[in-house]
Amino acid sequence: MSRSVDVALRWSDMDAYGHVNNVQFLRLLEDARVAAFAEWFDEDRSMLDSGVLVARHEIEYLAPLVFRHAPVRIMLWPTAIAGASFDVAYEVRDPDEVGEQLYARAETSLVAYDFARSAPRRLDPRERAVLQGLAGEPVAFRWRRR
Repeated sequence: MSRSVDVALRWSDMDAYGHVNNVQFLRLLEDARVAAFAEWFDEDRSMLDSGVLVARHEIEYLAPLVFRHAPVRIMLWPTAIAGASFDVAYEVRDPDEVGEQLYARAETSLVAYDFARSAPRRLDPRERAVLQGLAGEPVAFRWRRR
């Protein structure tokens, strides 16, 4: 299973300074996560269908990202898998054919959720196995290395 997704930039992602707005990075991460979940958990039964909510985002911006036609490559992998939650780590980079620039590191905490009960739910054994099979190290944020 893939641990990277190429995501296209939109002209409207730019701000007055000519680079991708910091808020738009959340959309890029979401687009990558939705595509990855469809692959990781199968198109017909994505974790999005069974229920998951975002509990937290953390982003460390490393370089300005300006609009271009080439997509960004978002590397993503699960970390910190618990009973009803897990984190997804990200690196926003250039695709190999564009360069090796790292624009941002990020992490999202997600909670498995039962919308019918309006309550968190436990990860089922299949979800847990998929996540554990793809799991990697937590994000190496600069502030954590101090």
